[in-house]
Amino acid sequence: MKLRIEEASRDEAAAIARAVARHAGATVDDANGAAGDPEMGPTEREQELWEAIADIEAGGPQKYKDRLDEQGKLFVRDRLELWFGEDGLTFEDGRFANYDSEDRLPADGLLTGAGEFEGRSLHVMANDFTVKAGSMAERGVEKFLRMQQRAMQTGRPVLYLMDSSGGRIDQQTGFFANREGIGKYYYNHSLLSGYVPQICVLYGPSIAGAAYTPVFADFTVMVRGMSAMAIASPRMVEMVTGEEISLQELGGPDMHMEESGSADLIAEDEHHARELVAQLLSYLPNSVDEDPPTRDGTAPAKSPEGIDSVVPADPNRGYDMTDLIERVVDADSFFELREGYGKEILTGFARIDGRPVGIVANQPAQRAGAIFPDAAEKAAEFIWTCDAFGIPLLYFADTPGFMAGSQVEREGILEEGKKMIYATSAATVPKQCVVVRKAYGAGIYAMSGPAYDPQSTIALPSGEIAIMGPEAAINAVYANELADIDDPEGRAARERELREAYREDIDVMQMANEVVIDEVVPPSELQAELAARFAFYEDVDKRRPEKKHGTIL
Repeated sequence: MKLRIEEASRDEAAAIARAVARHAGATVDDANGAAGDPEMGPTEREQELWEAIADIEAGGPQKYKDRLDEQGKLFVRDRLELWFGEDGLTFEDGRFANYDSEDRLPADGLLTGAGEFEGRSLHVMANDFTVKAGSMAERGVEKFLRMQQRAMQTGRPVLYLMDSSGGRIDQQTGFFANREGIGKYYYNHSLLSGYVPQICVLYGPSIAGAAYTPVFADFTVMVRGMSAMAIASPRMVEMVTGEEISLQELGGPDMHMEESGSADLIAEDEHHARELVAQLLSYLPNSVDEDPPTRDGTAPAKSPEGIDSVVPADPNRGYDMTDLIERVVDADSFFELREGYGKEILTGFARIDGRPVGIVANQPAQRAGAIFPDAAEKAAEFIWTCDAFGIPLLYFADTPGFMAGSQVEREGILEEGKKMIYATSAATVPKQCVVVRKAYGAGIYAMSGPAYDPQSTIALPSGEIAIMGPEAAINAVYANELADIDDPEGRAARERELREAYREDIDVMQMANEVVIDEVVPPSELQAELAARFAFYEDVDKRRPEKKHGTIL
Protein backbone atom coordinates (compact mmCIF):
# COMPACT_ATOMS: atom_id res chain seq x y z
CA MET A 1 0.00 0.00 0.00
CA LYS A 2 1.30 3.49 -0.90
CA LEU A 3 0.42 6.55 1.14
CA ARG A 4 1.18 10.15 0.22
CA ILE A 5 1.13 12.66 3.07
CA GLU A 6 1.34 16.38 2.31
CA GLU A 7 1.68 19.47 4.47
CA ALA A 8 3.20 17.58 7.38
CA SER A 9 6.62 17.52 9.00
CA ARG A 10 8.80 14.45 8.58
CA ASP A 11 8.08 13.33 12.17
CA GLU A 12 4.33 13.87 11.75
CA ALA A 13 4.32 11.96 8.47
CA ALA A 14 6.23 9.09 10.06
CA ALA A 15 3.78 8.90 12.98
CA ILE A 16 0.78 8.88 10.61
CA ALA A 17 2.40 6.21 8.45
CA ARG A 18 3.11 3.97 11.42
CA ALA A 19 -0.45 4.26 12.70
CA VAL A 20 -1.90 3.40 9.28
CA ALA A 21 0.55 0.52 8.89
CA ARG A 22 -0.46 -0.97 12.24
CA HIS A 23 -4.11 -0.72 11.31
CA ALA A 24 -3.56 -2.30 7.89
CA GLY A 25 -1.07 -4.90 9.05
CA ALA A 26 1.53 -3.53 6.63
CA THR A 27 5.11 -2.26 6.92
CA VAL A 28 6.38 1.27 6.37
CA ASP A 29 8.84 2.07 3.58
CA ASP A 30 9.86 5.73 3.21
CA ALA A 31 10.62 6.32 -0.47
CA ASN A 32 12.62 9.43 0.46
CA GLY A 33 15.27 7.31 2.08
CA ALA A 34 13.93 6.85 5.62
CA ALA A 35 14.04 3.05 5.41
CA GLY A 36 16.02 1.82 8.43
CA ASP A 37 15.14 4.91 10.51
CA PRO A 38 14.73 3.47 14.03
CA GLU A 39 11.51 5.42 14.47
CA MET A 40 9.93 3.71 11.45
CA GLY A 41 9.54 0.32 13.15
CA PRO A 42 11.74 -2.76 13.76
CA THR A 43 14.10 -3.87 11.04
CA GLU A 44 14.49 -7.52 10.15
CA ARG A 45 17.58 -7.64 12.37
CA GLU A 46 15.68 -6.28 15.36
CA GLN A 47 12.74 -8.58 14.66
CA GLU A 48 15.10 -11.57 14.84
CA LEU A 49 16.30 -10.33 18.24
CA TRP A 50 12.74 -10.04 19.52
CA GLU A 51 12.06 -13.59 18.37
CA ALA A 52 15.17 -14.83 20.21
CA ILE A 53 14.05 -13.03 23.38
CA ALA A 54 10.57 -14.53 23.09
CA ASP A 55 12.09 -18.00 22.78
CA ILE A 56 14.22 -17.46 25.89
CA GLU A 57 11.32 -16.09 27.90
CA ALA A 58 9.23 -19.13 27.01
CA GLY A 59 11.45 -21.12 29.36
CA GLY A 60 11.97 -24.86 29.26
CA PRO A 61 9.91 -27.62 27.62
CA GLN A 62 6.13 -27.47 27.90
CA LYS A 63 6.01 -30.79 29.77
CA TYR A 64 7.86 -29.17 32.66
CA LYS A 65 5.48 -26.22 32.65
CA ASP A 66 2.60 -28.67 32.85
CA ARG A 67 4.19 -30.15 35.98
CA LEU A 68 4.24 -26.70 37.57
CA ASP A 69 0.48 -26.50 37.07
CA GLU A 70 0.07 -29.89 38.73
CA GLN A 71 2.09 -28.63 41.71
CA GLY A 72 0.10 -25.39 41.96
CA LYS A 73 3.22 -23.37 41.12
CA LEU A 74 3.71 -20.46 38.75
CA PHE A 75 6.13 -20.40 35.83
CA VAL A 76 9.01 -18.14 36.87
CA ARG A 77 8.09 -15.25 34.56
CA ASP A 78 4.47 -15.40 35.69
CA ARG A 79 5.83 -15.30 39.25
CA LEU A 80 7.81 -12.16 38.44
CA GLU A 81 4.66 -10.62 37.01
CA LEU A 82 2.85 -11.40 40.27
CA TRP A 83 5.61 -9.72 42.26
CA PHE A 84 6.47 -6.78 40.03
CA GLY A 85 3.44 -6.14 37.85
CA GLU A 86 2.56 -6.81 34.24
CA ASP A 87 5.98 -5.86 32.89
CA GLY A 88 7.88 -8.01 35.39
CA LEU A 89 11.43 -6.93 36.16
CA THR A 90 12.54 -3.38 35.43
CA PHE A 91 15.44 -4.92 33.54
CA GLU A 92 17.11 -8.30 33.26
CA ASP A 93 20.80 -9.21 33.08
CA GLY A 94 22.26 -12.25 31.35
CA ARG A 95 19.11 -13.21 29.49
CA PHE A 96 21.22 -14.71 26.68
CA ALA A 97 23.31 -16.93 28.96
CA ASN A 98 23.87 -20.27 27.20
CA TYR A 99 22.00 -18.97 24.15
CA ASP A 100 24.23 -21.01 21.81
CA SER A 101 24.05 -24.21 23.84
CA GLU A 102 23.29 -27.40 21.89
CA ASP A 103 21.08 -28.45 24.80
CA ARG A 104 18.47 -25.67 24.96
CA LEU A 105 19.02 -23.85 28.30
CA PRO A 106 17.08 -20.55 28.27
CA ALA A 107 18.87 -17.98 30.49
CA ASP A 108 20.72 -20.98 31.92
CA GLY A 109 17.73 -21.55 34.18
CA LEU A 110 18.39 -18.51 36.36
CA LEU A 111 17.05 -14.96 36.01
CA THR A 112 18.69 -11.91 37.54
CA GLY A 113 17.90 -8.21 37.37
CA ALA A 114 16.09 -5.47 39.27
CA GLY A 115 12.47 -4.72 40.08
CA GLU A 116 10.21 -2.19 41.77
CA PHE A 117 8.29 -3.81 44.62
CA GLU A 118 5.90 -1.89 46.85
CA GLY A 119 7.82 1.30 46.14
CA ARG A 120 11.21 -0.31 46.84
CA SER A 121 13.99 -1.02 44.33
CA LEU A 122 15.31 -4.56 44.73
CA HIS A 123 17.95 -6.79 43.22
CA VAL A 124 16.25 -10.03 42.18
CA MET A 125 17.29 -13.61 41.50
CA ALA A 126 14.78 -16.25 40.40
CA ASN A 127 15.27 -19.86 39.31
CA ASP A 128 13.44 -21.26 36.29
CA PHE A 129 12.47 -24.77 37.36
CA THR A 130 11.52 -25.71 33.79
CA VAL A 131 15.22 -25.55 32.85
CA LYS A 132 17.09 -28.48 34.36
CA ALA A 133 14.98 -28.25 37.55
CA GLY A 134 16.35 -24.78 38.28
CA SER A 135 19.82 -26.24 38.76
CA MET A 136 22.87 -23.99 38.79
CA ALA A 137 25.83 -24.13 36.41
CA GLU A 138 28.63 -21.91 35.19
CA ARG A 139 26.71 -19.16 33.37
CA GLY A 140 23.94 -18.93 35.94
CA VAL A 141 26.50 -18.81 38.74
CA GLU A 142 28.21 -15.88 37.02
CA LYS A 143 24.87 -14.04 36.84
CA PHE A 144 24.16 -14.74 40.51
CA LEU A 145 27.56 -13.44 41.60
CA ARG A 146 27.27 -10.28 39.52
CA MET A 147 23.88 -9.54 41.05
CA GLN A 148 25.29 -9.91 44.58
CA GLN A 149 28.31 -7.75 43.80
CA ARG A 150 26.10 -5.02 42.39
CA ALA A 151 23.98 -5.11 45.54
CA MET A 152 27.14 -4.30 47.49
CA GLN A 153 27.59 -1.24 45.28
CA THR A 154 24.00 0.01 45.31
CA GLY A 155 23.09 -0.70 48.93
CA ARG A 156 19.68 -2.09 47.96
CA PRO A 157 17.92 -5.20 49.31
CA VAL A 158 18.20 -8.57 47.59
CA LEU A 159 15.26 -10.89 46.92
CA TYR A 160 16.01 -14.55 46.16
CA LEU A 161 13.09 -16.46 44.63
CA MET A 162 14.50 -19.97 44.99
CA ASP A 163 13.28 -23.02 43.13
CA SER A 164 16.43 -25.01 42.53
CA SER A 165 17.53 -28.61 42.75
CA GLY A 166 21.12 -27.50 43.42
CA GLY A 167 24.31 -27.60 41.37
CA ARG A 168 24.19 -29.16 37.91
CA ILE A 169 26.31 -32.19 38.69
CA ASP A 170 26.98 -33.19 35.08
CA GLN A 171 28.37 -29.70 34.34
CA GLN A 172 30.26 -29.00 37.56
CA THR A 173 33.58 -28.25 35.85
CA GLY A 174 34.03 -24.49 35.79
CA PHE A 175 31.72 -23.48 38.62
CA PHE A 176 31.95 -25.68 41.71
CA ALA A 177 35.30 -25.00 43.38
CA ASN A 178 36.51 -22.01 41.33
CA ARG A 179 37.37 -18.69 42.92
CA GLU A 180 34.34 -17.25 41.16
CA GLY A 181 32.24 -20.39 41.47
CA ILE A 182 29.20 -21.39 43.48
CA GLY A 183 31.14 -21.26 46.73
CA LYS A 184 31.46 -17.49 46.23
CA TYR A 185 27.68 -17.25 46.72
CA TYR A 186 28.08 -17.76 50.43
CA TYR A 187 31.14 -15.54 50.69
CA ASN A 188 29.05 -12.76 49.11
CA HIS A 189 26.08 -13.62 51.35
CA SER A 190 28.40 -13.10 54.29
CA LEU A 191 29.64 -9.74 53.00
CA LEU A 192 26.08 -8.57 52.32
CA SER A 193 24.91 -9.78 55.73
CA GLY A 194 24.09 -6.78 57.91
CA TYR A 195 24.66 -4.39 54.99
CA VAL A 196 21.46 -4.89 53.00
CA PRO A 197 18.45 -7.06 53.85
CA GLN A 198 18.51 -10.43 52.10
CA ILE A 199 15.13 -12.15 51.80
CA CYS A 200 14.65 -15.63 50.38
CA VAL A 201 11.36 -17.21 49.32
CA LEU A 202 11.43 -20.97 48.70
CA TYR A 203 9.09 -22.40 46.07
CA GLY A 204 10.49 -25.87 45.65
CA PRO A 205 13.01 -28.38 46.95
CA SER A 206 16.34 -26.72 47.67
CA ILE A 207 18.93 -29.40 48.22
CA ALA A 208 22.63 -29.26 49.09
CA GLY A 209 24.20 -26.05 47.75
CA ALA A 210 20.80 -24.54 46.99
CA ALA A 211 19.82 -24.89 50.65
CA TYR A 212 22.51 -22.50 51.85
CA THR A 213 21.09 -19.35 50.26
CA PRO A 214 17.90 -19.60 52.37
CA VAL A 215 19.81 -20.06 55.61
CA PHE A 216 22.31 -17.30 54.79
CA ALA A 217 19.44 -14.91 54.07
CA ASP A 218 18.25 -12.64 56.88
CA PHE A 219 14.70 -13.90 56.42
CA THR A 220 13.41 -17.13 54.86
CA VAL A 221 9.84 -17.69 53.70
CA MET A 222 8.78 -21.26 52.89
CA VAL A 223 5.63 -22.01 50.89
CA ARG A 224 3.53 -24.81 52.31
CA GLY A 225 3.05 -27.82 50.03
CA MET A 226 5.84 -26.68 47.70
CA SER A 227 9.10 -25.96 49.42
CA ALA A 228 11.72 -27.93 51.29
CA MET A 229 15.39 -27.56 52.06
CA ALA A 230 17.95 -30.08 53.21
CA ILE A 231 21.66 -30.75 53.07
CA ALA A 232 20.92 -33.91 51.06
CA SER A 233 17.93 -35.43 49.27
CA PRO A 234 15.92 -38.29 50.84
CA ARG A 235 17.52 -40.67 48.35
CA MET A 236 21.00 -39.56 49.37
CA VAL A 237 20.05 -39.77 53.07
CA GLU A 238 18.91 -43.34 52.61
CA MET A 239 22.08 -44.22 50.74
CA VAL A 240 24.32 -42.73 53.43
CA THR A 241 22.42 -43.58 56.62
CA GLY A 242 19.81 -46.17 55.64
CA GLU A 243 17.04 -43.87 56.89
CA GLU A 244 13.88 -43.79 54.82
CA ILE A 245 12.20 -40.40 55.03
CA SER A 246 10.00 -38.16 52.89
CA LEU A 247 11.22 -34.77 51.69
CA GLN A 248 8.63 -32.93 53.80
CA GLU A 249 9.65 -34.83 56.93
CA LEU A 250 13.29 -34.21 56.14
CA GLY A 251 13.08 -30.51 55.35
CA GLY A 252 9.54 -29.24 54.88
CA PRO A 253 8.17 -25.92 56.20
CA ASP A 254 6.71 -27.32 59.42
CA MET A 255 9.92 -29.10 60.36
CA HIS A 256 12.02 -25.99 59.74
CA MET A 257 9.56 -23.76 61.59
CA GLU A 258 9.13 -25.93 64.69
CA GLU A 259 12.35 -27.91 64.99
CA SER A 260 15.34 -26.42 63.17
CA GLY A 261 14.24 -22.78 63.37
CA SER A 262 15.42 -22.13 59.81
CA ALA A 263 12.05 -20.84 58.55
CA ASP A 264 11.03 -17.34 59.62
CA LEU A 265 7.62 -17.41 57.94
CA ILE A 266 5.36 -19.96 56.23
CA ALA A 267 3.20 -18.86 53.31
CA GLU A 268 0.08 -20.75 52.31
CA ASP A 269 0.53 -20.05 48.59
CA GLU A 270 2.41 -17.82 46.14
CA HIS A 271 0.20 -14.78 46.70
CA HIS A 272 0.57 -15.10 50.47
CA ALA A 273 4.36 -15.26 50.11
CA ARG A 274 4.31 -11.93 48.30
CA GLU A 275 2.11 -10.40 51.02
CA LEU A 276 4.45 -11.59 53.78
CA VAL A 277 7.52 -10.11 52.09
CA ALA A 278 5.69 -6.81 51.52
CA GLN A 279 4.94 -6.66 55.26
CA LEU A 280 8.48 -7.62 56.18
CA LEU A 281 10.09 -4.99 53.96
CA SER A 282 7.90 -2.28 55.46
CA TYR A 283 10.02 -2.48 58.65
CA LEU A 284 13.44 -2.68 57.00
CA PRO A 285 15.75 0.00 55.59
CA ASN A 286 17.37 -0.41 52.18
CA SER A 287 20.76 -0.73 53.85
CA VAL A 288 22.65 -0.11 57.06
CA ASP A 289 23.26 3.46 55.82
CA GLU A 290 19.55 4.35 55.98
CA ASP A 291 17.00 4.60 58.77
CA PRO A 292 14.10 2.12 58.99
CA PRO A 293 10.99 3.48 57.23
CA THR A 294 8.46 5.28 59.41
CA ARG A 295 4.81 6.06 58.78
CA ASP A 296 1.98 7.87 60.51
CA GLY A 297 1.22 6.32 63.88
CA THR A 298 -2.09 4.72 64.79
CA ALA A 299 -3.74 3.80 68.06
CA PRO A 300 -3.30 0.23 69.34
CA ALA A 301 -5.91 -2.31 68.26
CA LYS A 302 -6.84 -2.82 71.92
CA SER A 303 -7.06 -0.10 74.54
CA PRO A 304 -4.01 0.46 76.79
CA GLU A 305 -6.55 0.93 79.58
CA GLY A 306 -6.82 -2.84 79.80
CA ILE A 307 -3.13 -3.64 80.25
CA ASP A 308 -3.28 -4.15 84.02
CA SER A 309 -6.18 -6.56 83.69
CA VAL A 310 -4.18 -8.65 81.19
CA VAL A 311 -1.36 -9.34 83.67
CA PRO A 312 -2.43 -11.78 86.43
CA ALA A 313 -1.59 -10.86 90.02
CA ASP A 314 -0.34 -14.40 90.64
CA PRO A 315 3.21 -14.53 89.17
CA ASN A 316 2.83 -18.24 88.48
CA ARG A 317 -0.32 -17.92 86.39
CA GLY A 318 0.08 -17.98 82.62
CA TYR A 319 -1.31 -15.49 80.10
CA ASP A 320 -0.75 -14.59 76.45
CA MET A 321 1.84 -11.82 76.09
CA THR A 322 0.41 -10.86 72.68
CA ASP A 323 -2.63 -9.47 74.54
CA LEU A 324 -0.33 -6.94 76.16
CA ILE A 325 1.65 -6.24 72.98
CA GLU A 326 -1.51 -5.43 71.03
CA ARG A 327 -2.35 -2.77 73.64
CA VAL A 328 1.02 -1.07 73.17
CA VAL A 329 1.88 -1.18 69.45
CA ASP A 330 0.12 0.44 66.49
CA ALA A 331 -2.94 -1.50 65.33
CA ASP A 332 -2.16 -4.56 63.20
CA SER A 333 1.56 -3.82 63.23
CA PHE A 334 2.89 -6.77 65.24
CA PHE A 335 4.55 -9.08 62.70
CA GLU A 336 5.80 -12.21 64.43
CA LEU A 337 8.75 -14.20 63.11
CA ARG A 338 9.66 -17.86 63.79
CA GLU A 339 6.31 -18.28 65.52
CA GLY A 340 6.60 -22.04 65.93
CA TYR A 341 10.17 -22.14 67.24
CA GLY A 342 11.26 -21.44 70.80
CA LYS A 343 7.71 -20.47 71.72
CA GLU A 344 8.70 -19.27 75.20
CA ILE A 345 9.95 -16.07 73.55
CA LEU A 346 8.11 -13.94 71.01
CA THR A 347 10.15 -12.13 68.38
CA GLY A 348 8.78 -9.81 65.71
CA PHE A 349 8.53 -6.32 64.31
CA ALA A 350 5.93 -3.72 65.25
CA ARG A 351 5.44 0.04 65.24
CA ILE A 352 4.98 2.43 68.10
CA ASP A 353 3.62 5.77 66.94
CA GLY A 354 4.76 4.86 63.42
CA ARG A 355 8.35 3.97 64.37
CA PRO A 356 9.54 0.40 63.69
CA VAL A 357 10.73 -1.57 66.71
CA GLY A 358 11.90 -5.13 67.22
CA ILE A 359 10.07 -6.88 70.05
CA VAL A 360 11.60 -9.55 72.27
CA ALA A 361 9.03 -10.76 74.78
CA ASN A 362 8.82 -13.66 77.20
CA GLN A 363 5.67 -15.71 76.65
CA PRO A 364 4.19 -16.90 79.98
CA ALA A 365 1.59 -18.92 78.06
CA GLN A 366 4.40 -21.31 77.07
CA ARG A 367 6.22 -23.18 79.86
CA ALA A 368 5.79 -20.16 82.19
CA GLY A 369 8.05 -18.08 79.97
CA ALA A 370 11.20 -19.92 81.06
CA ILE A 371 14.00 -19.48 78.52
CA PHE A 372 14.96 -22.74 76.79
CA PRO A 373 17.95 -23.14 74.44
CA ASP A 374 15.95 -22.77 71.21
CA ALA A 375 14.18 -19.65 72.51
CA ALA A 376 17.53 -18.10 73.50
CA GLU A 377 18.96 -18.86 70.06
CA LYS A 378 15.92 -17.36 68.34
CA ALA A 379 16.09 -14.21 70.44
CA ALA A 380 19.84 -13.77 69.93
CA GLU A 381 19.56 -13.97 66.16
CA PHE A 382 16.63 -11.57 66.07
CA ILE A 383 18.39 -9.04 68.31
CA TRP A 384 21.50 -9.30 66.12
CA THR A 385 19.47 -8.63 62.97
CA CYS A 386 17.61 -5.67 64.46
CA ASP A 387 20.86 -4.13 65.62
CA ALA A 388 22.43 -4.63 62.17
CA PHE A 389 19.66 -2.63 60.48
CA GLY A 390 19.22 0.05 63.11
CA ILE A 391 15.84 -1.11 64.41
CA PRO A 392 15.27 -0.15 68.11
CA LEU A 393 14.56 -2.98 70.54
CA LEU A 394 11.72 -3.32 73.02
CA TYR A 395 11.94 -6.08 75.66
CA PHE A 396 8.94 -7.30 77.69
CA ALA A 397 10.30 -9.30 80.63
CA ASP A 398 8.18 -11.90 82.41
CA THR A 399 10.33 -14.95 83.01
CA PRO A 400 11.51 -17.19 85.84
CA GLY A 401 14.89 -17.20 84.04
CA PHE A 402 16.78 -19.81 82.07
CA MET A 403 15.46 -23.36 82.31
CA ALA A 404 17.41 -25.83 84.45
CA GLY A 405 17.86 -29.58 84.08
CA SER A 406 19.98 -32.25 82.43
CA GLN A 407 18.10 -32.11 79.13
CA VAL A 408 18.60 -28.40 78.56
CA GLU A 409 22.24 -28.71 79.63
CA ARG A 410 22.73 -31.30 76.89
CA GLU A 411 20.97 -28.94 74.47
CA GLY A 412 23.42 -26.16 75.33
CA ILE A 413 21.43 -23.82 77.58
CA LEU A 414 24.64 -22.12 78.72
CA GLU A 415 25.93 -21.69 75.17
CA GLU A 416 22.64 -20.38 73.75
CA GLY A 417 21.97 -18.23 76.81
CA LYS A 418 25.44 -16.74 76.43
CA LYS A 419 24.64 -15.79 72.83
CA MET A 420 21.41 -14.07 73.82
CA ILE A 421 23.15 -12.06 76.53
CA TYR A 422 25.98 -11.23 74.12
CA ALA A 423 23.59 -10.01 71.43
CA THR A 424 21.80 -7.83 73.96
CA SER A 425 25.13 -6.50 75.27
CA ALA A 426 26.51 -5.72 71.82
CA ALA A 427 23.40 -4.04 70.43
CA THR A 428 23.88 -0.28 70.01
CA VAL A 429 20.35 0.59 68.89
CA PRO A 430 18.00 2.29 71.40
CA LYS A 431 16.69 -0.32 73.85
CA GLN A 432 13.79 -0.16 76.28
CA CYS A 433 13.15 -2.84 78.91
CA VAL A 434 9.71 -3.25 80.48
CA VAL A 435 9.53 -5.48 83.55
CA VAL A 436 5.99 -6.75 83.19
CA ARG A 437 5.95 -9.23 86.04
CA LYS A 438 8.69 -11.61 87.19
CA ALA A 439 12.28 -11.06 86.04
CA TYR A 440 14.26 -13.70 87.88
CA GLY A 441 17.82 -14.91 87.63
CA ALA A 442 19.81 -14.24 84.46
CA GLY A 443 16.50 -13.61 82.74
CA ILE A 444 16.77 -9.92 83.64
CA TYR A 445 20.21 -9.88 81.99
CA ALA A 446 19.09 -11.51 78.75
CA MET A 447 16.07 -9.19 78.60
CA SER A 448 18.26 -6.05 78.69
CA GLY A 449 17.85 -5.14 82.35
CA PRO A 450 19.60 -2.18 84.02
CA ALA A 451 23.14 -3.53 83.52
CA TYR A 452 22.73 -3.87 79.75
CA ASP A 453 22.73 -0.22 78.69
CA PRO A 454 19.03 0.19 77.91
CA GLN A 455 17.83 3.74 77.45
CA SER A 456 15.49 2.95 80.30
CA THR A 457 14.28 0.10 82.47
CA ILE A 458 10.68 0.72 83.40
CA ALA A 459 8.24 -1.54 85.18
CA LEU A 460 4.57 -2.16 85.68
CA PRO A 461 3.37 -2.37 89.31
CA SER A 462 3.16 -6.15 88.91
CA GLY A 463 6.93 -6.41 88.38
CA GLU A 464 9.50 -8.25 90.50
CA ILE A 465 13.28 -8.53 90.06
CA ALA A 466 15.21 -11.18 91.99
CA ILE A 467 17.90 -13.83 91.85
CA MET A 468 15.12 -16.39 92.04
CA GLY A 469 11.42 -16.64 92.84
CA PRO A 470 10.15 -16.66 96.44
CA GLU A 471 9.45 -20.39 96.61
CA ALA A 472 12.91 -21.37 95.38
CA ALA A 473 14.62 -18.77 97.56
CA ILE A 474 12.83 -19.86 100.72
CA ASN A 475 13.64 -23.48 99.97
CA ALA A 476 17.30 -22.60 99.39
CA VAL A 477 17.76 -20.43 102.50
CA TYR A 478 15.27 -21.71 105.07
CA ALA A 479 14.93 -25.41 104.28
CA ASN A 480 16.42 -26.55 107.57
CA GLU A 481 14.41 -24.09 109.67
CA LEU A 482 11.16 -25.15 108.03
CA ALA A 483 12.00 -28.83 108.36
CA ASP A 484 12.34 -28.40 112.11
CA ILE A 485 8.75 -27.13 112.46
CA ASP A 486 6.63 -30.20 113.20
CA ASP A 487 3.24 -28.47 113.07
CA PRO A 488 2.07 -28.36 109.40
CA GLU A 489 -0.02 -25.23 110.03
CA GLY A 490 2.85 -23.54 111.76
CA ARG A 491 5.21 -24.46 108.95
CA ALA A 492 2.76 -23.08 106.32
CA ALA A 493 2.35 -19.85 108.31
CA ARG A 494 6.13 -19.43 108.53
CA GLU A 495 6.44 -20.03 104.76
CA ARG A 496 3.85 -17.30 104.11
CA GLU A 497 5.68 -14.91 106.39
CA LEU A 498 9.02 -15.57 104.68
CA ARG A 499 7.45 -15.30 101.23
CA GLU A 500 5.83 -11.95 102.00
CA ALA A 501 9.06 -10.57 103.41
CA TYR A 502 10.97 -11.76 100.38
CA ARG A 503 8.43 -10.19 98.05
CA GLU A 504 8.82 -6.83 99.73
CA ASP A 505 12.54 -6.88 98.91
CA ILE A 506 12.07 -7.73 95.21
CA ASP A 507 8.99 -5.59 94.50
CA VAL A 508 9.56 -3.00 91.76
CA MET A 509 8.51 -0.17 94.07
CA GLN A 510 11.49 -1.11 96.22
CA MET A 511 13.62 -1.32 93.06
CA ALA A 512 12.47 2.17 92.09
CA ASN A 513 13.14 3.38 95.63
CA GLU A 514 16.71 2.14 95.29
CA VAL A 515 16.91 3.59 91.75
CA VAL A 516 17.67 0.15 90.34
CA ILE A 517 15.06 0.85 87.69
CA ASP A 518 14.12 4.20 86.16
CA GLU A 519 10.37 4.33 86.64
CA VAL A 520 7.24 2.44 87.63
CA VAL A 521 4.61 3.28 85.03
CA PRO A 522 0.82 3.08 85.40
CA PRO A 523 -0.13 0.30 82.94
CA SER A 524 -2.63 2.46 81.07
CA GLU A 525 0.21 4.95 80.35
CA LEU A 526 2.67 2.34 79.07
CA GLN A 527 2.02 2.96 75.37
CA ALA A 528 2.42 6.74 75.67
CA GLU A 529 5.50 6.31 77.85
CA LEU A 530 7.22 4.05 75.33
CA ALA A 531 6.29 6.27 72.40
CA ALA A 532 7.83 9.27 74.17
CA ARG A 533 10.99 7.40 75.11
CA PHE A 534 11.59 5.94 71.64
CA ALA A 535 11.05 9.37 70.11
CA PHE A 536 13.45 11.03 72.54
CA TYR A 537 16.21 8.44 72.14
CA GLU A 538 15.80 8.09 68.38
CA ASP A 539 19.31 9.41 67.65
CA VAL A 540 21.14 7.96 70.63
CA ASP A 541 24.84 7.40 70.00
CA LYS A 542 26.38 4.38 71.73
CA ARG A 543 30.05 3.78 71.27
CA ARG A 544 31.70 0.43 71.87
CA PRO A 545 35.41 -0.39 72.19
CA GLU A 546 37.06 -0.59 68.78
CA LYS A 547 38.04 -4.15 67.86
CA LYS A 548 37.73 -6.50 64.94
CA HIS A 549 34.78 -8.40 66.43
CA GLY A 550 33.81 -10.40 69.48
CA THR A 551 34.23 -14.15 69.79
CA ILE A 552 30.92 -15.14 71.37
CA LEU A 553 28.82 -16.06 68.32
